[in-house]
Formats: sequence, structure tokens, C-alpha cells
Amino acid sequence: MPVVQHGPRDKKRVALTFDADLTALMRKRLQHGKVKSYYNDALITELRKQHVPATLFLTGMWMEQYPERTRELAADPLFELGTHSYDHKGFTKHCYTLGSVPKADMLNDVREAVTLLDQLDDHATRWFRFPGGCYDGTALHELASAGVTAVGLDVPGADGFAKSPERIVQQVLSHVQNGSIVVLHLHGGDNAPYTDEAITPIITGLRSRGFELVTVTELMNG
Repeated sequence: MPVVQHGPRDKKRVALTFDADLTALMRKRLQHGKVKSYYNDALITELRKQHVPATLFLTGMWMEQYPERTRELAADPLFELGTHSYDHKGFTKHCYTLGSVPKADMLNDVREAVTLLDQLDDHATRWFRFPGGCYDGTALHELASAGVTAVGLDVPGADGFAKSPERIVQQVLSHVQNGSIVVLHLHGGDNAPYTDEAITPIITGLRSRGFELVTVTELMNG
């Protein structure tokens, strides 16, 4: 299974990517009213306002929770959609606190997310991101026939459980370079509470340095 870590380093282009996580625990928090939403509307509104293309990696569970939002995002020419597993479990034994997908279930897990996306987006990409960025040779072998290409974590935005937007902005702008793939989060809520506040200074900072913002597909097509 192919893995893409970044685009060409000889062009001033950067891809902003956003993961939409949803786990069984997160879904319970929604059902019990502890979290209002795991769709960061303010973030998407700002990307549209600033005309910023982005690649969005959606978990199957998130698509099931937000089918209409998924269709809306798919219909917007600014965005391209890929997958992020079914329920955000890790594809290695020790991937933060995500738990792990049994080896025998890895292929079905990814295929389930791809099938869900194809039902909601008639031009979905085959980009895929491993939950937590965790993978090893076993995972790559098991997913060889899934028909997806993994997109790595060239510049982690560190917006998960961040304490302020400033730290996210600093993390991105201090690590970005030509061809970077920046990883942020789309779900907001208690897991990524400051991404929408960080995104405008990130966009402004990147553009002021002469970076063109593109989708992963555009980045890799050079």
C-alpha cells in the first residue's frame, strides 16, 4: 500500500488537511448532550470565506452521524474527501489511547469507510489517513488490496486538545515548508476546540510567505 508523506519540495505549495474523527465514546458524548456537535461549522465557513482548498478525511462513523454535511462538503468544489477508517481505532497495537483494529478486520474497516463515502460523494478520492498516523508493515500489507493511498503527517497541527489557538498557529507556521501536508481537525467540540480560531492566522501566515494552498491531489500532481 502506497504512503504519501509530502508533496514536491521544489514548489511553494502546501495542502491543508482536516480529519473528522468520531469514536464510539465521542458518539456517546453527543447522544448525552455533553458535546453539541462534532462538526466545526465555523472552520468550514472560514475556509469558504478565504477560498481555501482542503482535503477532508472522514471516519465512517462521522459520515453516518453527518450524512447531509458530508454531501454538502462533497458538492463544494473547494474540498476533496477521503477516508479516515470507520471508527478511529489504531492500526497498530499501541496508538495513543485509540485501541486497535484486529489484523483480520483491517481491510473491512477501511472498505466500510470507503463504501460509506462513495454513497455520499460521487467523486470521492482514494486518499486515506491512518488514525493517529499509526501504521506498520502489517497494516500496509493488510490494506494492500483496499485501493487507497495513505497520506501521512508531514506537519501535525497539534490542535487536538490544544489549550489555545496561538500554539496551533505557531506549530504549523514554524514547521511548514514547500510541499508540506498540514494535519488539523474538522470535528471541533471538546477534542479540537480551537482549530477554527487558529485557521485564519494560519492561512494569512502561509499566504504572506508566498505559499499556494492546494488539495492533496493538486499537491501530488505537481
